Amino acid sequence: MAMKYLETMMTDSVLRAQHHYYGHAANITGAPERDLLGEGEADFIGARDSFYLSTVSETGWPYVQHRGGPKGFLRLLNPSTLIFADYQGNRQLLSTGNLSVDDRVSLFLMDYPNRARLKILGHARVEDARLHTDLAAQLANPGMKARVERIVFIDVVSFDWNCPKYITPRYSLEEVEELVGPLKARIAELEAQLSMTKA
Repeated sequence: MAMKYLETMMTDSVLRAQHHYYGHAANITGAPERDLLGEGEADFIGARDSFYLSTVSETGWPYVQHRGGPKGFLRLLNPSTLIFADYQGNRQLLSTGNLSVDDRVSLFLMDYPNRARLKILGHARVEDARLHTDLAAQLANPGMKARVERIVFIDVVSFDWNCPKYITPRYSLEEVEELVGPLKARIAELEAQLSMTKA
């Protein structure tokens, strides 16, 4: 278990709530300065085609944004750094503005078919893609019409895996096609045999 995540999130108010409802509170001690992402986390992140990014505005309001792309668009530079391309969009720049005053982020990555989720805490910085043209080209999705405007770097503090309880399995069109492909092939084969028998 990544202890830095629990130490960071279990504030005094959280501990008071635990004590109120359960009569005791978690006592997290000895957490490292940060928890590095391992091979399991790297594989999970590399297989995701979307995630949710939470930032905090200067007025204290949380803001959650969905990010999507081809599998692996959120990349590990190393065990403590994530990176992704940010494209020209609706020009609101809410996350970008929030990160200019408070660099703390929380990422939520879901694997609905396998009922798994990974939460990541970190500090993010946004850099103009024009200052990193080679990197922007490496990160760009060839299928996107919009251009890469920014590159987001996330310095990972810690992470936590959640239990699968209450995660409803959901499947992408690609995943459904993969599952039903053999059934479609078998149906076509049986229909062909039936046609030959009737003939």
